[in-house]
Parts: sequence; structure tokens; C-alpha cells
Amino acid sequence: MPKVCDLYCDGGMDTDKWCDAQVGHYIGIDASASGVNYARELWENRRKPFTAEFIELDPSDDGFEAQVQEKGIQADMVCCMQHLQLCFENEEQAKKLLNNVSSLLKPGGYFFGITPDSSTIWTKYQKNVEASHNKGLKTVPNSIRSENYTITFEVEEEKFPFFGKKYQLKFASDAVFENQCLVHFPTLMRLSREAGLEYVEIQNLTEFYDDNRTQFAPMLGGYGASFLDARGKLVARSYDILGLYSAFVFQKPDPEAIPPIVTPDLPDPDKGHEEQEWLQPQQASVEDGRRSHADVLPIDPEKGILGPGPADMRL
Repeated sequence: MPKVCDLYCDGGMDTDKWCDAQVGHYIGIDASASGVNYARELWENRRKPFTAEFIELDPSDDGFEAQVQEKGIQADMVCCMQHLQLCFENEEQAKKLLNNVSSLLKPGGYFFGITPDSSTIWTKYQKNVEASHNKGLKTVPNSIRSENYTITFEVEEEKFPFFGKKYQLKFASDAVFENQCLVHFPTLMRLSREAGLEYVEIQNLTEFYDDNRTQFAPMLGGYGASFLDARGKLVARSYDILGLYSAFVFQKPDPEAIPPIVTPDLPDPDKGHEEQEWLQPQQASVEDGRRSHADVLPIDPEKGILGPGPADMRL
């Protein structure tokens, strides 16, 4: 049975979903002692459905690889459901995280999770900028607003930097802001490849749900009309909020696997490609290759991938 490593496990794991995924062993890693202790308590309170260990380590720390190797830890899957974006404050931190993920994975293993959909968020922001220019305004707006959330960027700018594009996200039902960073997807793919991880897929959560509706609709139906309509489609609020996030999947190549997964050619980072201009045609160009690997993707562990958002939408 597979081993799964959950990076930044603070907030606790959803034991039921990992049971559905039929994992044999769970490794929870978090930078804080409180996060590790809370995840351990949840596991113990749910009758220990599989073996588990909990480790206090910073997944983006220099000494991470040496410590996990000393403990003999290797996983079939590594997931990061919450904090990948915080490692994109600078290139050094992002590189450390991805190298550490690669050191954790067995050949053929998968790295998957959820991160803000930078293409969607940046496109919304650019529309605001364009509207301001059309109105003849001299100042660039620094926020995006909908009835469900407000996104406020720390710096008003019209270019998408590869790192450190900080913003605050506040859902209408929440009292506090979440601090986030945009993840520049071409840079994520480039750094992942340098760390020995090949791109499999990056997909907006609304598209991910539509592609897997047969699997997810029965799961979400029990939550009532707050998620889905009578046809099993996402209601407007769910669509608006989940559209802010993407699911990502990378794989550590297995030299013995045929055919190998290969990341598509990436643009020259010095040429400053805009996110939405580059990613969408690249995604289309690798669609056939993506389908060819569908039979080897670990489907069950992605149950419960609809996790981010306000508290009443977290499964």
C-alpha cells in the first residue's frame, strides 16, 4: 500500500479521504510543533486507520533533505494542499521546497496539491487595469472584488513578476485576510524540472471538477445546494471561489518506465512572458500527452481536492 507525505499538515488531515485512497502509511510534516501535534491528535482520535508518523520540519529548509534521508523516509506521493504559494516569495525558497519534494519521492512517485490559479487571478486584475485605462484614470487599481471575495495586491503594478507578487485574500464570510503569493506557473514548471520533477498537469479546480464530475458529484451532493445544482453542476458561488485555485501534478521520473513523462519546452525566463499568454497554449499542446498518462495517475488521493475557500466550503 502506498506511502503519502503531507507537507504543511497544520490544520490536520482528513483521515476519511486518505482511507478512501487506501494509503498504507501517512507522514505528516509541518514547520510548527502545534501543527504537528494537532494533526497527530486528529489521527489518534479517528482510531488510527493506518500507520502514521509526524515530523516537525520546515519543508523549504536547507537541512530538510539530510534529515528525511537520515530517517529513511521515501514516499509514493507527496501532497501540498495549502502552502506552495508561500514558498514563491523568492526563488531560493521555491527551489528548496521543490528539491526537498524530489528527495522525498520514490522514482515514479507523484507530487500534487492545490495552489492559487495565478492565470485566473492575474487575468481578473488585468481587466481592472484595462478598464481604468479606458476611463482615463491615472492610478492603477490594486484590488479585485466579487460578492464572494476581495483580493488586494500589496504593490500596484502591471507586470507579473516571477516571485514575490503578494496579495491578501478575504472571503466575504471570513473576518480576516489570508496572505498569499501568486505562483508563476511557467516558473513552477521550470524549477520543478530542475529539481527532477516532470510536469503532468496544472488545471483550474472548476475544470478539474467538470472533468471528474461523475466521481465528485455524489460526494458533494450530501452538502446540499451550497455546492451543486440539481444537475450536479457547481453553483455560481462555488464556481467563483473554486475558480481562484488550480490543482497541480508532477512526477519524479522512473528510469525504467516507458514512455517517460517529459515537461514541455519552457520559455526563456529572461524574456518575461506573461502568464496567461504562455500557459494556455502550452496546456493545449500537451493535452494528448496528458491523456496518455491518465491511466497511471493516482486518482483516489485527489478526493477532497476541493479544499480551499471559506470555512463552509471546506470538505
